[in-house]
Amino acid sequence: MASLLFLPEPVSHSPLKLVDHSLVSNASSRNLPFLGLRQRFLQHGSIHKMRIVRTSNQSGGLIDSKTDLSDAPLLSGLEALEKLKAYRENIKGQQQFLAMYSSIFGGITTDPAAMVIPMDDHMVHRGHGVFDTAAIMDGYLYELDQHLDRFLRSAIRAKIDPPFDRGSIRRILIQTVSASKCRKGSLRYWLSAGPGDFQLSPSGCHQSSLYAIVIQDLSPFTSRGVKVVTSSVPIKHPQFATTKSVNYLPNVVSKMEAEEAGAFAGIWLDNDGFVAEGPNMNVAFVNKEKELIMPHFDKILSGCTAKRVLTLAESLVKEGMLQGIRMKNVTVEEGKKADEMMLIGSGTLVRPVVQWDDQVIGDGKEGPVTQTLLNLIIEDMKSGPPTVRIPVPY
Repeated sequence: MASLLFLPEPVSHSPLKLVDHSLVSNASSRNLPFLGLRQRFLQHGSIHKMRIVRTSNQSGGLIDSKTDLSDAPLLSGLEALEKLKAYRENIKGQQQFLAMYSSIFGGITTDPAAMVIPMDDHMVHRGHGVFDTAAIMDGYLYELDQHLDRFLRSAIRAKIDPPFDRGSIRRILIQTVSASKCRKGSLRYWLSAGPGDFQLSPSGCHQSSLYAIVIQDLSPFTSRGVKVVTSSVPIKHPQFATTKSVNYLPNVVSKMEAEEAGAFAGIWLDNDGFVAEGPNMNVAFVNKEKELIMPHFDKILSGCTAKRVLTLAESLVKEGMLQGIRMKNVTVEEGKKADEMMLIGSGTLVRPVVQWDDQVIGDGKEGPVTQTLLNLIIEDMKSGPPTVRIPVPY
């Protein structure tokens, strides 16, 4: 049974008002920026079918002109909520959303239909927000404090003053996971300048907002080697690349570009031509000298999982499997000639790369160091020290 759990609200909190909007723009001829996508969108109202199509001489899709969008019903708040519930019930995906906290309504809900944020939130219409994540493994939050510290550093760079102190945010995140009953999944959370108006400046925002959601991913986990390609999408400026903000359009387009080329991800190079990072993961290599090498974090996101892997890899140096560990500038030539290449992130963990562009990495098979590091990070998630594992009181 879906429920709502209320928690303390921010010090200054404006009530949320529901407003019916009668202005509906006709989008039958509006270009949509989704290159190469074909999608059918079914609704239960008076709009029966809407189709996104691709034409041979246009860079984007168009809403099918056969669809009449002029008859949009005016709904009450309760009717809109029922539509949301019906919409959510008809979605069958690989991810389930088990609980959400919102400082807007000051509590936790387990009803997916209520997991929404206001359209006038500055994060929605201006991208003024930051986020972070933490894995849930066997009822423990993995590296929550490390991710939370980065989260708050990102908020400072984005000039967002959180509605709560660090301790309160931490408690809210743990309580949200507890309410979800999820023992294996992920927690994702956001800080926004908050709702208020649709201006560029956040000066009209009433209060910064905190959101969190617990996700259970039903996709099967695999450690098979993948192909990557060099991304043609311009890399973010270091000021923004080192901040985990919601401005992920370059990341999304880079990922799409890679998938269109039959690859798993794109690899960014920095402005000096050195290897930088993937769209949502760090990159590392094992060179011919059996050194684990990784690009510096000064121009890219400082990956929490990547830094933990570097720590765990020290045991491989002691065992003689590695000869050393170094942070350095890595050239494309050096990367492609490496014995092993891997992608590292909280979602992928440690994923072997067996081909970069047309170059096979090593012998074209998953490398032993990569596989050992994956095993070490999974073991750390299950039985690591208290500094990286926070128990959830269910």
